[in-house]
Amino acid sequence: MRAVTVAILGCGNRGGDVYARHLAAQGARVTHLVDPRPARLAEVAARHGLPPAVCFPDWDAFFALGRVADAVVIATPDDQHVTPGLQALALGYDVLLEKPICLQEAELDLLLQAEAQSTGRVSVCHVLRATLFFQAIRQVLDAGRLGQLVGIQHAENVAYWHYAHSFVRGNWRASPPAAPFVLAKSCHDLDLLRWFAGAPPSRVDSQGGLHHFRPEHAPPGASDRCVTCRVPDCPYDARRIYGARPPDAWPNTVLTAGGQSLAEALNTGPYGQCVYLGLNNVADHQTVNVTFANGVTASLSVSAFTHNNTRTLKLLGTHGELRGHMDRGELELHDFRNGTTDLWTVDASGNHGGGDVALVQAWLAALRGETRVPTPLSESLDSHRMAFAAERSRLC
Repeated sequence: MRAVTVAILGCGNRGGDVYARHLAAQGARVTHLVDPRPARLAEVAARHGLPPAVCFPDWDAFFALGRVADAVVIATPDDQHVTPGLQALALGYDVLLEKPICLQEAELDLLLQAEAQSTGRVSVCHVLRATLFFQAIRQVLDAGRLGQLVGIQHAENVAYWHYAHSFVRGNWRASPPAAPFVLAKSCHDLDLLRWFAGAPPSRVDSQGGLHHFRPEHAPPGASDRCVTCRVPDCPYDARRIYGARPPDAWPNTVLTAGGQSLAEALNTGPYGQCVYLGLNNVADHQTVNVTFANGVTASLSVSAFTHNNTRTLKLLGTHGELRGHMDRGELELHDFRNGTTDLWTVDASGNHGGGDVALVQAWLAALRGETRVPTPLSESLDSHRMAFAAERSRLC
């Protein structure tokens, strides 16, 4: 069987370190790369044995070649998803599109219309649907073991160090150009709520804000960079956060992408800056309440101020309650009809609980014609519409 050929647009952590690696490991062939950073482009090209002739600093140069691969992965920055997506669809490419789909709600329909006119199809990287953990929850619902679903209580525990890495020091610290916190971090979770509820949303309310990571909360004597700071017990000290983790694993690989050392990154880059400089503007704690058209209600809490970096949830039905802890792969079902409690675990290992690998596997199967595309664009719109509505509600 001929290997599926894929071009990677955006060679950052998701494009270069996650999707390109998993695609190659699962038998696809990465044939072209696009990234504006020469060192990063060369680093990812070397992994896949690609010559400079198939590496481009911008997507216009790549698309000028016409259709030269079976599909493209678009993992560019948040505000650069729509334009290459439209160009890819115009050429008939199948697209694996990193979330968020876009930063303006009107652009959702632009992509949907372009897909309808194209032979290509868009699959959004809502990787959590592909995990064994959330598929097990879906199976409980489909089997009717909860009776009628009435409510969902869902928490995304971001973890204090993860929030500092991604949303204070990282690419998602300011919106715009990045997506708002609830869209960038929780469109996965909103997609799950929509999937479980089985109906479109009819009402969305939200509250939250930037509570802590502000200049007025800096401890006395704080420096503008962790390597020169003498505050003894700051939980957000970059030396502690990155020094406690393997150098070849995320998030450290974000700092060392392009060949610089961890020490260089902490001394000169954004990941060594004090979290209290005021360079971020996205919420650090937010709640979202959703009512769906079938009467199911859901609450989502997404917070920086947690120890665990995982999702926890309860599904409340007329005949039972299901509790879940994603990081541990634990599920607990209480059946009101017979008074029994079932406890079991599923494999939740790997990035995003195994969702990254599983999504790539499902997408490749769709490209080979073996199944439909996972998380199609038409099914991913409601998660984004909920996020846009939540942000409007939060800010009003």
